[in-house]
Amino acid sequence: MLSSSPTLNNHADCEDLDKISSKQKRGKKLWRKVRYQLVEYHSLPTFLRDNEYILGHYRSEWPLKQVLLSIFTIHNETLNVWTHLIGFFLFLSLTVYTAMKVPDVVDYYTLQKFAEMLKKAGLHDIHSRFVKCLPSLSNMPDFSKIRGELKASLPYINSLSSVSGWHILEHFSNHLPECFSHFNHTSDKFLWSMKNDLLNTIAPLSFHPITRWPFYAFLGGAMFCLLASSTCHLLCCHSERLSYIMLRLDYAGIAALIATSFYPPVYYSFMCNPFFCYLYLSFITILGIATIIFSLFPVFQNPEYRTIRASLFFGMGISGVAPILHKLILYSNQPEALQTTGYEILMGALYGLGALIYAKRIPERWRPGKFDIAGHSHQLFHILVVAGAYTHYHTGLVYLKWRDLHGC
Repeated sequence: MLSSSPTLNNHADCEDLDKISSKQKRGKKLWRKVRYQLVEYHSLPTFLRDNEYILGHYRSEWPLKQVLLSIFTIHNETLNVWTHLIGFFLFLSLTVYTAMKVPDVVDYYTLQKFAEMLKKAGLHDIHSRFVKCLPSLSNMPDFSKIRGELKASLPYINSLSSVSGWHILEHFSNHLPECFSHFNHTSDKFLWSMKNDLLNTIAPLSFHPITRWPFYAFLGGAMFCLLASSTCHLLCCHSERLSYIMLRLDYAGIAALIATSFYPPVYYSFMCNPFFCYLYLSFITILGIATIIFSLFPVFQNPEYRTIRASLFFGMGISGVAPILHKLILYSNQPEALQTTGYEILMGALYGLGALIYAKRIPERWRPGKFDIAGHSHQLFHILVVAGAYTHYHTGLVYLKWRDLHGC
């Protein structure tokens, strides 16, 4: 009896192995495709179930690489990630802008204040010549342009090598003979008297820039909150352990934003009353730390504690009513106090509205499944947080201008 050829057997075995290998590859591809598909709420593990009104488009326990790449795909967390990621870059840009431009803005208002005081001192001719060099209030000053206009209008300022409001004022007082060279009254006695008057006019404007750390603390808190939130929404679906860590980071970011939002108004409102300044700063800092510690407990994440979570952060914000009222009592005659309070009320309204929408799950509770991708409560909450923080940024600029020009 003839036996099968070994060569034929080998070819048959190879074909069988190729078929098995091909089936395995197709199976792996199909498994990856199924595994990385978006799933519905009822298919989620317990740790990912947070909002029963968002019915679909969930990522569930994906590998870290796929989770990171999902930042560029559409799912129910896409806008949650990007609303705060864009907000982070917005505040990063504002921080750089503030560091570069705010000193120039302060010099600009210094020049305006000086022009007002020249007029009050009766130096009308100097005032009219000086004020022509200043741009309108509605425009950001270009100090290189101001320098050129000042040199053309006031020749004695030619020696100015660097431009700032206070360099100009210093040179202005030191070059009175050139300034009054076209007047008939140019006696030494007249110039001496005029210089004394001018120095007495400048004296109340003695310029000592106040510390900026409270303002930069707020900007840092805002950036930390926004970046932590964006990272949390991107990575939470990876695993239960990573979800726990990211949520703790997210809560810490919210507490940091609320606490540091108090730093500019409290510090700049009460910088002349150190007792109340340190009292309010200590209180909000301790409250923020306590909130972060409380958020570390696992029970804090349970869906039934959603209202308590929102109420706790809302309570932190409400605690700012006391220093605001105190500020209004102390500075009732200061327009800056009223202006900053208006900004702070708007900021509080935006934060409060966001917390209410988040806690009540509006609008998805009215039409479950219709707002899975866009328009659900968490996305609206994110937008309102960025809007509130941006409003507070403008509040901080008003505080800086106020204290830089007027001091205590």
